[in-house]
Amino acid sequence: MTSFLLRAGLTGLALWLVTRNVSGIYFVGGHTPEARVGIVFVVAVIFGLVNAVIKPVVKLLSLPLSIVTLGLFHIVINAAMLWLTARITEQTTGWGLRIEHFWPTAIWAAILLSIFGWALGLIQRAWER
Repeated sequence: MTSFLLRAGLTGLALWLVTRNVSGIYFVGGHTPEARVGIVFVVAVIFGLVNAVIKPVVKLLSLPLSIVTLGLFHIVINAAMLWLTARITEQTTGWGLRIEHFWPTAIWAAILLSIFGWALGLIQRAWER
């Protein structure tokens, strides 16, 4: 359970860093700092669920396209999972993640999220040792 909470927290931190570096993507809702932190954490958990349930199916169905593009299509898949997370959170609850445009906002956000997630994962592994 602690590992799950730590990973969700790191994903939330990566999402927050992305919103600070890419214009057109931001969190909506929450009037207090505590509410904002809660929204970031919930969005991170939903993003993790989307990546765990939907992303494997999409990756399998897009395998020929990924082969043709030498794996670059995975950036589009990551952006689509981020876009889907934004739609799920904001459209159903009124708070969550908002992405204004798929291209270029979601694409750049997906690239940065991968980089930040990788770096935070390295820090997490070093910390757990």
